[in-house]
Amino acid sequence: MQVRAQNIIKRFDGGPGNAALDDVSLDVGSGELVALLGPSGSGKTTLLRVIAGLEQANSGQVFFGDEDASQKSVQERRVGFVFQNYALFKHMTIAENIAFGLEVRTRGTRPPKAEIKRRVLELLDLVQLSGLDKRRPAQLSGGQRQRVALARALAVEPKVLLLDEPFGALDAKVRRDLRRWLREIHDRTGHTTIFVTHDQDEALELADRVAVLSKGKIEQIGTPDDIYDHPATPFVHDFIGEASSLPVVARDGSFWLGAERIGLPVLGGQAGQGRLFVRPQDVVFDQAGGIPAEVVAVRRTGAARRAEIAFPALGGERVEINAPAALNFQPGETLPVRFMRGTFYPG
Repeated sequence: MQVRAQNIIKRFDGGPGNAALDDVSLDVGSGELVALLGPSGSGKTTLLRVIAGLEQANSGQVFFGDEDASQKSVQERRVGFVFQNYALFKHMTIAENIAFGLEVRTRGTRPPKAEIKRRVLELLDLVQLSGLDKRRPAQLSGGQRQRVALARALAVEPKVLLLDEPFGALDAKVRRDLRRWLREIHDRTGHTTIFVTHDQDEALELADRVAVLSKGKIEQIGTPDDIYDHPATPFVHDFIGEASSLPVVARDGSFWLGAERIGLPVLGGQAGQGRLFVRPQDVVFDQAGGIPAEVVAVRRTGAARRAEIAFPALGGERVEINAPAALNFQPGETLPVRFMRGTFYPG
């Protein structure tokens, strides 16, 4: 099922001030898994709730396939929604929780009891919880409860699966395990899936495409490789991965860091002042020559080291770079560094 949000505007105060969603459009292909990624207050959860029908947009439309679903209820849209806090019924067994959406259907649309039971057992097997049908939510771990929540969402055979920070309440190891599991479930079921996260690793690992939101707008949408390797705006570059930026001037075919010339070529049309964004792997120590930098701090990060360096030519502006663990240097030393790559944004 294709999902299309078109020119969505949502203001919670009803006035002309800052919009939670400011003319947002998003196309999600049938069977695609798309992540909505951004900091708190960026509009990602609001967009998900508008698609679900839990929030009504001030203007714009939501299409499921060719059908305008903008005025339809959550039930009419047939979405499966998974919340961060599981939202399971504590007094019900796991099987009863999963069956709930089917049990409450009207008589004419409710499946027979035998069919509901078959469906519940099938889903318990799918989410790897077979044999736990008679337990209650309090008897399960957080990761298991989230699997139950997903099974309950799938039980109603939704057109679209929507997940709002599904792993936000879980510890790091459980999150990593459930990421892989969710991707496997998605590939097996083929549901069109949209999930909200503020965790960039989660988005880049799980999604077919990532939409990065900031202040109610989509800054960029693309594959994980597009987002990481070719950020479209300074915000995306700064938000995705680790990045530092330095004030530079593009002139005479090169970038200049104060009075120091950086050995990076200026692309056609780039000129004037701007900021050069670099990741820790983009700048290296080079004893053969380079721009002088002062080592401010050094810390160990697994098999390597991370160094914080400052450039005297800029009055001490700092960046963080990777360094081999075997490289022996101390804070206060001045060493030459070489820029391997960077992204320039004028202005």
